[in-house]
Amino acid sequence: MKVKRVLISQPDPGTEKSPYQETAEKYGLKIDFRPFIKVEGVNSKEFRQQKVDILAHTAVIFTARTAIDHFFRICEELRITVPETMKYFCISESIALYLQKYIVYRKRKIFFGNGKFEDLMDSIVKHKDEKFLLPLSDVHKPEIPKALDKAKINYTKSILFKTVSSDLSDMKIDNYDLVIFYSPTGIASLSENFPNYVQGDKKIGAFGPATAKAVKDNSLRLDLEAPTPEAPSMAKALELFIKKNHKENK
Repeated sequence: MKVKRVLISQPDPGTEKSPYQETAEKYGLKIDFRPFIKVEGVNSKEFRQQKVDILAHTAVIFTARTAIDHFFRICEELRITVPETMKYFCISESIALYLQKYIVYRKRKIFFGNGKFEDLMDSIVKHKDEKFLLPLSDVHKPEIPKALDKAKINYTKSILFKTVSSDLSDMKIDNYDLVIFYSPTGIASLSENFPNYVQGDKKIGAFGPATAKAVKDNSLRLDLEAPTPEAPSMAKALELFIKKNHKENK
């Protein structure tokens, strides 16, 4: 089957010069973007059930802008005034600068890494006497808590937001010859939104080993996978796949 319509289960990158657009123009594809998952904040009741006292902590670790948004949202909902003495440890400078949305940046003690958590750990270890709060999603990488445990850091995990399935009831999944997924939760959303989905000769792509495993665990056939040595990005993997597919279906 010649692939003509592709669905990418992520938000539209919003740029005409994306690698996906170049592939679409080169091979005459119709590529649509639609996120299969979305992030929702936990409500104040759910947060209270975790029995986390924000003001008992002297530092916060942020690995994403989303975590910053929901940390300050919860504080506002619970009328918690974050003291000026609170220290902030951010995985990158861009995330640290995002704090300006909520605090007077120059008046706070802020530390940041180069985008890798192991780099930020150097700063965290230098401040081992702090009591850290780690805001997370319900779906998160275990490597970060493991690194903190290994270094014997005094910290508390708190789930401030969660990943849930988007409502895709208005979409006709069978219109697409190829659907590309980027997370196991995207596969879960497919099952939730389309419980009677039959793959047949339709193609499925996955980015990352966890997503690939989720495809197979759901008794689906994996036709396209990235990253690989030849295709470090999904955009490149798609280009190579379409080139081969169109050649075979001339």
